Amino acid sequence: MVFSSSLFLLYFLPVFLLLYLIIKPGLRNYLALAASIFFYAWGAPNLIWIVLVSILADYYLVNYMHRCTGKKQKALLAASVFLNIGLLLYFKYANFFVENFDILLQGMGFKHIEWTKIALPIGISFYTFQKMSYAVDVYRKVKEPLARISDYALFILLFPQLIAGPIVRFNEVADQLTDRSKNENTEYRLMGFYRFIIGLSKKVLIANVMGAKADEILAMDFTTIDSTLAWTGILAYTFQIYFDFSGYSDMAIGLGKMMGFRFPENFNNPYISRSISEFWRRWHMTLGAWMRDYLYIPLGGNRVSSKTRLYMNLWLVFIISGFWHGASWNFIVWGAFHGFFLILDRLFLLKVLEKAGKFLSTAFTFFVTIIGWVLFRIEDFRSIKVFLKKMFSFDFGCYDYDTNTYFTFIFLIAVFFSFITYFSFGKKWEKTFFFSDFTSKLHLRYFAVCLVLLILCIAYITSSDFNPFIYFRF
Repeated sequence: MVFSSSLFLLYFLPVFLLLYLIIKPGLRNYLALAASIFFYAWGAPNLIWIVLVSILADYYLVNYMHRCTGKKQKALLAASVFLNIGLLLYFKYANFFVENFDILLQGMGFKHIEWTKIALPIGISFYTFQKMSYAVDVYRKVKEPLARISDYALFILLFPQLIAGPIVRFNEVADQLTDRSKNENTEYRLMGFYRFIIGLSKKVLIANVMGAKADEILAMDFTTIDSTLAWTGILAYTFQIYFDFSGYSDMAIGLGKMMGFRFPENFNNPYISRSISEFWRRWHMTLGAWMRDYLYIPLGGNRVSSKTRLYMNLWLVFIISGFWHGASWNFIVWGAFHGFFLILDRLFLLKVLEKAGKFLSTAFTFFVTIIGWVLFRIEDFRSIKVFLKKMFSFDFGCYDYDTNTYFTFIFLIAVFFSFITYFSFGKKWEKTFFFSDFTSKLHLRYFAVCLVLLILCIAYITSSDFNPFIYFRF
């Protein structure tokens, strides 16, 4: 079940919100937990038990760790981390390792390995990081462990952010899990509703249109396409992945607000970045913050003894980040590609881009990002090579605007909203909508606009069978 489905919008969400509003505040966590278990089980009924058992084991392991000291406490922390990393490696990467080992053995003359593919639990990459943040935050005494296992299960399984984040760290929501009374008001719920509808519109009205065109072109034989089709396809994917993922994050944040939760922001207009370093401060911000605090800093961060060690740590973190996205070599290369440019930033590129000016530095960063999306989207390296050659063969045919009118219109809207905050009026508009208090008149306006957008989204969803979600498989 995804947020942009008619099942969720017309049945699950209205029933849940109605019950959540009328039930006693003291019972809302139990209702949210039951709804979250149902939400997960609907999409993966055979795998929900793995999640529940791992939650049970983690909760008691970490609580016991909290009561210990010294080496025993460190050993229990290591056990918790090993449990979660072990589950992630087995369910997400076992197929990858076996397939590559099989290829190696066959190259050496051995027989093919018989292997039953392992099903991937939905959202395992996201909730694994949340479980690890709980263990580490308790170990570091940032927060006390939760008193009730039901609250811990809710932290892990809370359906707004269960499937694709934002990656909510324990210290960010620990207090909210037990008391959300200050946020449970009409104003906060309305702001959540607006945010949810904006995210839904980004996903359904923009990302889906971009995705249909990207899938159409990127499914072609790359040897038969020209530069026009190649650039159209990868630009469509560039905007699809942004509006798809940021739209889902907006929906998650909005749903959280409707329940009284305040989740961290996950995107901040990444395509206006003036360097790859800035891009990663704006793209999937909760992943970047998690990698920084729980991996990069423990490796030594910026306080290592040599620049070589610093660059290697930086590169290692981004290779791991790439592999976290998917069990395929192209994700590893994509992570290494971004890590390479981050190292170049520290060596000299930031100074060059600063001198180049705002427009050229933004254009360069966007260009590098697009090349990165080629590596991210196309799994086969031979196909990547052919596609890149087509992009830069400068063999531009005639784009058929007549048969692509709707796509062209939505494409221009995607460009507009991707770069609107590049200008001062766009920043002012964003601040007004997302970070200001609303008057009654503004509430009426935004409620009316969001109601129209909701109707358009439902009409699109019910009339089309194309409704993918890119990060669903991660």
